[in-house]
Parts: sequence; structure tokens; C-alpha cells
Amino acid sequence: MLRSLRFAALFGGLILSASALAVEIDAASYGYPLTNPFEATIATTPPDLRPELPLDDDIDQTVRSVTLRPERAFELPDNFWAVKKLDYRIATQDHAAPLIFLIAGTGARYDSSLNEYLKKLYYKAGYHVVQLSSPTSYDFMSAASRFATPGVSKEDAEDMYRVMQAVRAQNPKVPVTDYYLTGYSLGALDAAFVSHLDETRRSFNFKKVLLLNPPVNLYTSITNLDKLVQTEVKGINNSTTFYELVLNKLTRYFQQKGYIDLNDALLYDFQQSKQHLTNEQMAMLIGTSFRFSAADIAFTSDLINRRGLITPPKFPITEGTSLTPFLKRALQCDFDCYITEQVIPMWRARTDGGSLLQLIDQVSLYALKDYLHESPKIAVMHNADDVILGPGDLGFLRRTFGDRLTVYPLGGHCGNINYRVNSDAMLEFFRG
Repeated sequence: MLRSLRFAALFGGLILSASALAVEIDAASYGYPLTNPFEATIATTPPDLRPELPLDDDIDQTVRSVTLRPERAFELPDNFWAVKKLDYRIATQDHAAPLIFLIAGTGARYDSSLNEYLKKLYYKAGYHVVQLSSPTSYDFMSAASRFATPGVSKEDAEDMYRVMQAVRAQNPKVPVTDYYLTGYSLGALDAAFVSHLDETRRSFNFKKVLLLNPPVNLYTSITNLDKLVQTEVKGINNSTTFYELVLNKLTRYFQQKGYIDLNDALLYDFQQSKQHLTNEQMAMLIGTSFRFSAADIAFTSDLINRRGLITPPKFPITEGTSLTPFLKRALQCDFDCYITEQVIPMWRARTDGGSLLQLIDQVSLYALKDYLHESPKIAVMHNADDVILGPGDLGFLRRTFGDRLTVYPLGGHCGNINYRVNSDAMLEFFRG
């Protein structure tokens, strides 16, 4: 209840759910301006509603690499020479402080825009920060994954845990007082499984863990995203592709504006113009982005493991080989295709696993229900209009986390993380 009162003071208005005591932020007092979840997902927060953050030049940071040498039954193809070591970014204070690990979302590297934002937010607040790539990113799959088939959350967490240990070993002089952990989207799901693993390994003894917009049922989330690509968009036919339609809109927008200004405010300003994307076009854009992520994961996993689903196993691939034909083939494989053709067979071969439903339970937050319910150090921040949520997902979070769950009425998928109100709440959580 004390924590609920702190949030009340912070936000000015909230409604407490009588059944689960989750912190439900009232839409009228929240102040986030984008009421369309697709628009929020794409454009995020208007720049004038974000907190002031330091410039890169004002941060003591560096990119470093670790060599993991995971135990594998295969060798990386020659064209993977550039990702045999895993890059990460570390930002350090000149004094003893807690260290926060940041885990990126689906397919994203350590330097994704959201990870960069969170780094600046926490660095300004006085924390050391380590930015890590998602286990689904091509560099992590190549350099740090034992099976190079991400999607089994427990195994992804074990790979991530070894990366964190290697990072700490490489930076012994950083004066760390406590370890914190957070992630956004799929990175939040990974953070939950990493935290659970640490309860037995005790290498970090994470003091606080924050999950930002995690998938609850992983299969539901990827199904929702896969369906967005199937949206019927007016104006698209055999002679006009979706990309041409968007490009034409952007061209007209810049012509009317009189100049080209590519900055953080672009998408928000664009959506306020006459050339703004429709709901169907925004859904297609979001779905297409995740389809490319799925294709990248499917292609990389197939190539490393030489499964022959996308790239023929004996096809000679060197640094000069054009991968375009294989990328086109990979784009025909959505997340469901990747799970069915690569994850499930690998999972069954290794664990004598059973049905798809059993796998879904093992890789989703359901598998950690008791741990998440009983652990006071873990909190969740989510949006009621998040496009990755399915029926019953918020109910599960309310029952499992109680007043450690904050539900915002708006923001789509991660669109409000850089909103001042959300940023203040994240800092408040870690300050305790």
C-alpha cells in the first residue's frame, strides 16, 4: 500500500483494482497524447514530453567485446567472422553505484534506440549501465548461443546469464554496490527467466528487476504480430507495393514541409500531417518490421545449424556470397513458421518434449507464475492497449504481481517508455 501511495503522489490520479491491487493509471490524469496504439508504437512520445537526458559525449561509455565460446556441435560459417565475439556497451560512473543490465527486445542489438534511451535515463540517475543484445539478435545467436535457436526462454536465459558473468569478469574495477535488471518487450521476458535462474546460481543476487511490456503468452504475442502483416491496406495492388505507398506519403510530406528533417520527432510530426498513415497502414508497418525480425532469426538459425530449410546445407557461403535470395525465402517464414520448423524440433530432440501447448507454457510467464507471485523484487509496467497482449493476459499479470504491476491506459507496445511519467516511475521503482 505504501508503494501505491507513492505512485499516487507521482501520477496525481489512479484507480486501485479491488481484486488484485494492481496500480491502474487513470486515463484522464495520465496525459499521454497518443490514443491510437499503432501510432504510439511507431511514433512513441513527442520529444517535448520526454525527460532531458545527457548527450553521448557526456557519458563515460565504451563498446567492448566478450568471447564466449559456447559448447556447440557445429562451427560458424566463414561469413560470420565479424560476430564471433559479442559486443556490448558499458557506461560507468566515477563512484560506487548499482549496475543495471538492459536486455533489448526482439531481434535488437545492444544499441537499439530503446536501450540507448534507457542507458541515458539510468546513467543520469547515477547508475552504471550495461546494454546487452537480445538472444534473438544475429550477433548473440552467432557469438553466445549454444543452440542458435532462440525461443526456449530457459535456455536463452542461461546463455544470457553467461554473457552477464563474462561482462562482469571483464570489468573488475567497476565499483558495483548492487545489481539490477530490466528489459523491454521480449527482453523483459528474458529478464524474468534470468532473475529466476539467479535465485539458484546466486552470481548477482539482483536487488530489483523491472519488466517493461513483456509478452505474457509468447505464442499469443507472436501470433498477434504475424496477423498484422495480413492486414488489407487500401491503395496496394499489383502495381503499388506497401513500401512504395509509404515512400510516396513521406515524399509528399517533405515536399509540403519544404525540407527534410530526419530526427526523433519525424514520425510524430508526420502522423499529425495530412499524409499520416491509416490504422491499416500502421498495422502493416508494425507487422512488417517484426516479419523482418522473424526472417533474420529464421535465416541465421537455419544457416548456423545447417538445417537446409532456407539455405542448402552444402551451399558454399563465403564473405562475398550474396544472401539476398535466401533472405527473400526467409521472409516467407513468419514467427509461427520459425517456431514450428526450427524451435519445436530442436526442443523435442533435446528434452523429449511434447506438444506445442507444452512448449508455450514453458517459454511464457506462466512457467514462472509462483516465483513471480512470491518475489517482491520484481515489478511489471504494461499498457492496457498493447498490441502484443491477448485475452486474459492482463488478468494473469494482476493476479500474479498485485501492486507490483502498473497498468497504463495508453502507449501501445513500448511507445510510452520514453514518456516523462513512465521514466519517473521506472526511476522511482529502482530507488525503492
